[in-house]
Amino acid sequence: MIETDILIIGAGPTGLFTVFEAGLLKLKCHIIDGLPQPGGQLTELYPKKPIFDIPGFPSVGAGDLVDNLMEQIKQFQPGFTLNEVAETIDKLDDGTFIVTTNKGTKHHAKAVAIAAGLGSFEPRKPQLEKLSYYEDKGIEYFVKDPEVFRDKRVVIAGGGDSALDWTIYLADIAKEVSLVHRRNEFRGALDSVEKVQKLKDSGKIHLVTPAEVVDLKGDDTLDGVIIEREGEHEIIDCDYFIPLFGLTPKLGPIANWGLEIEKNAIKVNNALDYQTNIEGVYAIGDINTYPGKLKLILCGFHEATLMCQSVYNRLNPGKKYVLKYTTVSGINGFDGSRKEAEKAVVKSID
Repeated sequence: MIETDILIIGAGPTGLFTVFEAGLLKLKCHIIDGLPQPGGQLTELYPKKPIFDIPGFPSVGAGDLVDNLMEQIKQFQPGFTLNEVAETIDKLDDGTFIVTTNKGTKHHAKAVAIAAGLGSFEPRKPQLEKLSYYEDKGIEYFVKDPEVFRDKRVVIAGGGDSALDWTIYLADIAKEVSLVHRRNEFRGALDSVEKVQKLKDSGKIHLVTPAEVVDLKGDDTLDGVIIEREGEHEIIDCDYFIPLFGLTPKLGPIANWGLEIEKNAIKVNNALDYQTNIEGVYAIGDINTYPGKLKLILCGFHEATLMCQSVYNRLNPGKKYVLKYTTVSGINGFDGSRKEAEKAVVKSID
């Protein structure tokens, strides 16, 4: 039996940052994740993808962000149960929880934080007759290593942030990049749309809109896609086709835990602490939903911070909580007491 204060389900960026915020409060964490390594989607799907909305980093690679988070939490020595899926949860009479994985590993926790991102997921695939034949023969659904596409001809399909971001990124790596979208308008960030337009105007990419990939060609491997534009068919020669139409999320076993679910996400009380309808069970990051929810990493960080404070108060009833800044207390100096906070402030003034 693994004992911990907070059991975190999901080792993505939100789950990892939870360890840091909990550590400041002297709360011990253990993390369960179905993948064989920490990082969630950032590690598994696009470790080289640049992220632009992390405060203090004009741009940071997804894998680098995971490495930094792991370094940040190392001092708090979290435990990990990797390559296992949290399958069942049982609430005991004392308000604590037993969470058991698909491999039978049991965890006893005083609180549970579900930070499972999109849950289990699979790419949304276009309806093309020969799609499965060309998988791993020129069709890729994720960009794990951009160097694979160096000096290659690449066709990207999609109109969201991923399609725009990878078009921009691969423009300096691939021999030729074509972005195909069925509309003239894109769903991604305005800044990314403007960058794509500039790349098109400068001749660094081909922007093909409104158009749709309707067929694939090649013998043993993919060597081109057939697009339909304004009723006409055209061939774009390529070495790789990357359809980026998003992910189909699935909650997996979590859906059977008695949680209140709305549109494949867990409803939480965002007015207080991101607690679910089960007291002591929280949901943070992309897995949750509430009015005004934004699925951004930085929002997950914020939710993790407030959640940890709620757990601290729940586990320490009657103990006065005083917020201390790490610039005053450092990393290891906080225990939540007013006396210690006053000492830290006086010391900093002296």
